[in-house]
Amino acid sequence: MDSLINAAGRALAAGDPLGALKRVALRDDAPALALRGIAMAQLGDFAKAKALLKDAARAFSPKEAVARARCVVAEAEIALVSRDLGWPEKALRAARATLQSHGDRLNAAYAGSLEARRLILIGRLDEAERLLADFDPAPLPPVARVAHELAAAGIAVRRLRTKAARSAFGRASLAAYEANIPALKTEVEAASLVLNTPVGRLIARGAEKALLLDEVEALLGSGALVIDACRNVVREADAVVSLATRPVLFALARALAEAWPTDASRELLLKRAFRARHADESHRARLRVEMGRLRAELAGLAEINATSAGFELAPLKAAEVVVLAPPVEEEHGAVLAFLTDGEAWSSSALAIALGASARTVQRALEQLSGEDKVQAVGRGRARRWMMPPVTGFPTVLLLPGPLPTD
Repeated sequence: MDSLINAAGRALAAGDPLGALKRVALRDDAPALALRGIAMAQLGDFAKAKALLKDAARAFSPKEAVARARCVVAEAEIALVSRDLGWPEKALRAARATLQSHGDRLNAAYAGSLEARRLILIGRLDEAERLLADFDPAPLPPVARVAHELAAAGIAVRRLRTKAARSAFGRASLAAYEANIPALKTEVEAASLVLNTPVGRLIARGAEKALLLDEVEALLGSGALVIDACRNVVREADAVVSLATRPVLFALARALAEAWPTDASRELLLKRAFRARHADESHRARLRVEMGRLRAELAGLAEINATSAGFELAPLKAAEVVVLAPPVEEEHGAVLAFLTDGEAWSSSALAIALGASARTVQRALEQLSGEDKVQAVGRGRARRWMMPPVTGFPTVLLLPGPLPTD
């Protein structure tokens, strides 16, 4: 490489995209195109960055496999930042394999961390964890260590391993300060806020309390019977009963838990489960049927007894019954949960992350837009959705992926 290419590369490594562009802005050779693409990505012009990197990959000769693979990794990073989750992961895996086979351990490790962070976003935590386990981040440069530790922290947060998450964020912070790149420091600081922000609400005995991540972890390990409204499951220590596909049963379980240790009236249960304003005998008959089904689902955890006024929940072993609810509850809370990361998402990327149909997500976004809770930027296929971060509404407990004991 010539001196200008080397100088531009050093400027980009130091987080100075304008300094890099001063050196290669007028050049159209393959290395310059690649560096220009990375610079435009650092400046936030992702569309231009992707176009330049594609041109660079085509400009490199077939013998320059490592250079081509690096362009693919850079494209993948732009796709991750711009929440283009439909970007072909096979291309990234192939690029990582190429880099490994040619001894470029640094960029191979960085490609692995990018792949892991994408897997985390779509809830494939086991795959992400296995991927990160293959790398020792200690010998890596600071920027690559930050990417690795943020991925490790993301897994720990979603698995409610608060101590491990705090350690990973600490290592990421040290690496970011060692790199001395302001944008990197800001990214780590913003990501670590989840440890000190309420991520759930405890509802018990008629009172509510905001919970931090470590408090949620302690609650789930306390032995209490937890009606988890973040995942629509009932938990007690290692025992988990999923009611995610049984919304009526979960609504009944939550109503019984919120009334505990007293009973819940039939009128309340009918309203919560069936939204029945004026209950008739058919509603009451259906309530008895659904209570029988709920009783069967919770057979190993609790009994459901009929009372003169309604029904009561009687745990078999647990001393307490509590409800774990999201910080904010509304109809399209899962969509809002993803958008609170401050990034611009496409509707297709949200559909992939949520495991929902594209049309379902589009309808939710249109409704939220009509309520001025989200805003669209761009048109057609370039349209992206975003919202400013909402205090007290982090995404952790609403994001896909299993919690401990799942």
